[in-house]
Amino acid sequence: MATAYRPRRSMLYMPGSKPRALEKARGLAADALILDLEDAVPPAEKDAAREIVAEALTTGGYGARELIVRINGLDTDWGAADLAMVAKSNADAILIPKVESKAMTQEVVAMLEAERASADIAIWAMMETPLGILNALEIAQSHPKMAGMVMGTNDLVKELQATHAPGRAPVSTSLSLCLLAARATGLACIDGVYNAFKDDEGLRAECTDGCARGFDGKTLIHPAQLAIANESFGPTEGALAEAREQLAAFEAVEAAGQGVAVVNGRIVENLHVETAKRLIAESEAIERLAADTS
Repeated sequence: MATAYRPRRSMLYMPGSKPRALEKARGLAADALILDLEDAVPPAEKDAAREIVAEALTTGGYGARELIVRINGLDTDWGAADLAMVAKSNADAILIPKVESKAMTQEVVAMLEAERASADIAIWAMMETPLGILNALEIAQSHPKMAGMVMGTNDLVKELQATHAPGRAPVSTSLSLCLLAARATGLACIDGVYNAFKDDEGLRAECTDGCARGFDGKTLIHPAQLAIANESFGPTEGALAEAREQLAAFEAVEAAGQGVAVVNGRIVENLHVETAKRLIAESEAIERLAADTS
């Protein structure tokens, strides 16, 4: 689903059963919020959590933050009711857990259409099982409403019977396959969580790794992680300065009908211009988001 660029440097999970947490989220510096009805909510609180999230969405006050609701699976006792609630809400997207095939996303779309959901509600897929990873491209292409993929690295490590290791070697192939599928189809792709929320150094290292791999941002489990994720996945002042210089040089050469633009001893080609324009657009979108949510 083609959309204008919007920042997704930080995507914070918020437990749907905690009204105070949802209230606090209105003032947090998160680009996006995942209002979670699945893993963060124990079975006894599922129905109450659905009502709490519905009320929070109706009340609003989240500014320009992207609001995504993670529902329970449709194979559970709560999934269908979760989906029906989201269909009638002003959420931006619905996040489907443990997606393994295009049939799963198409079932969700069919149910949304039956509920006469807003055409603007997008579909996101949690990528957290071996079969889902192997079907990443099929899932990415499953429907025009597909907008992004979220890596569920904790579940993936469990399903692979692997361990969490420095450098994330056990899930590296899975991360790459989902990124390839997302980039091939124009979807967003968000990195998995970092569990040690008090370990700033470890979080920064993993954010740096995720950014280098090409992820748009990182899912987070605690507000204390927001600043590092926003800094890591946002364009730096140095990169922006270079981007503006490259763009100006290229435009000047093009206007003069000359051959090649050079900045700092390096030739500026079309690919550099495209990257420069993307970085500047990201920076402008981040500034707009900050203004709309302050």
